[in-house]
Formats: sequence, C-alpha cells, structure tokens
Amino acid sequence: MAAPQDIPGSAGQGSAGQASLGYGVQFGASIKGALSRLVRPPQQAPGPQALHRLLRQIMLLGGAGIAVILVLMIAFDVTEIGLMPARGTPSLWPVRILTDFGKDVYVLWLLAAALVAIFLVAPLRPLSSRGQLLRFATQVQYLLLAVAVPVLVTQLLKWGIGRGRPFVGGNAEPFNFAPFNGTEAYASLPSGHAVAASALAFAVAAVRPSLRIPMCLYAIAICMSRLVLLAHHPSDVVAGALVGLVGAMVVRYWFGVRRLGFAIRDGGRIVPR
Repeated sequence: MAAPQDIPGSAGQGSAGQASLGYGVQFGASIKGALSRLVRPPQQAPGPQALHRLLRQIMLLGGAGIAVILVLMIAFDVTEIGLMPARGTPSLWPVRILTDFGKDVYVLWLLAAALVAIFLVAPLRPLSSRGQLLRFATQVQYLLLAVAVPVLVTQLLKWGIGRGRPFVGGNAEPFNFAPFNGTEAYASLPSGHAVAASALAFAVAAVRPSLRIPMCLYAIAICMSRLVLLAHHPSDVVAGALVGLVGAMVVRYWFGVRRLGFAIRDGGRIVPR
C-alpha cells in the first residue's frame, strides 16, 4: 500500500481540501507531483545493495552480449542474410505489419498518450478510487521512461557507430562503417525496434511478472521480424536487445530507490510494490 506522499498530487492535501479544488488545479497537481517524485532524493535504505546488484548484472549481461555481437559479426551476419527471403517478397506483408508493433516512436507515443489520459481522468474520479488510478500512472510512467531512455541512447550510438544496413554499398558486408554519418542507411547498429521491444518487454514483466512469457515472445517476434525483412544484421538485433534491457534495468533502479512502483528487498532485489 502506497503512503499518501507516494501518490501524485496527494502531498499535504486533505480529502476535503482536494475535493474543493478545480479540475485544472487537480490535473496540474497530479503532473507536478509525478515529476517532483521522479527527481526527489532516494528513499530506500538498501539502495547501495541494489546498485551493486545492478552493476553486477550489467557487467555480466554486457560482457556476454558484446561477445555474442562480435561472434555474429565475424561468423554469422553474412550467412544469415542468405537464409532470409529476398527483400520485397510480397508474402512478407504480415511481417511488415508485425514489425511496426516494435517501432520506438509508436511505442513511446502510445505510452505517453496512456499516461496523459490517466492524468486527465484522475480528477474526475472519486477520491476513494483516485489513488489507485494514480498508482497505475506511476507504473505507466516507468514503462514510458524505461523505453525512452534506451531509445535516446540508441540514437547517439547509431550516429556514432554508423554501421551500414544490409546491402548498403551493394553487398552484405558486415563491416561497412561510416561513423557520424547521420543517415538512415548507416543507422543499423543497434536495432531501434529491438531496443524498444526488449525494453518494453522487460519493463512490463518488471511491473507484472505474470506477463513475463508473453512479453518475451513479443520481443523475440519483433527482433526476428527485423532479420526477416533484412533491415538489420543479427548482431544489430542482439545489440539492440542488450541496450534495451540495460536501459530498462537502470530506470527500474531509479524508480526503486525512490519507492515509485517498486520496493527493494534484502540482497538488493527490486520487486513490484
């Protein structure tokens, strides 16, 4: 059960006083409360344990991920392209539809719209149910930031790395790099769809552990669609999944130490509240 100060717009306001506020004031208070809690000092005493646990996980995940990426670049990226259907094959239309469910812009806009809708509806709800709705808003806020943060990092990585997409330059050369190129043709590593899908899958599973399996299947389907459509090399997709997972984990830690939707247990485990 969340304390009153953990609910947006509830700090320092009694029920009678809040009920007398106008819609616009209550809407603004909810937004202000959500933002202020996001930047407040950490509240959780086991924060250092959670940080050490997070850093260990990132090191293990990062080390294994980088090793897999290098092996794929050297030994499999070119081979995989030969196993896929020709680009533009008419029968691939279902895959083209599927892949849009992992497009970072669509995912972010959907989550942002959901968050705004919750804040718009909250002042219209009775005080007895408003707190539960605003606690759900905290979860959606986590989902939004868990995807947005790694997506922003990805844009910098794409620009700095400048890896050519399959067949850019006329062949399937996996080591076709033009750092700081800034064009879509040289924005292959990491895969943005893989980043968004993996971050969203991790974030949803972190909030609702019962959805872990379907969200994992969702992320795998989006990642595979990028390969089938020859939009990315396998190493691009693995790199995207790595960035998405690490980004969502870092944002979960940020929320956890501030008691926003998560709590920290013994040993630094971060669990849903």
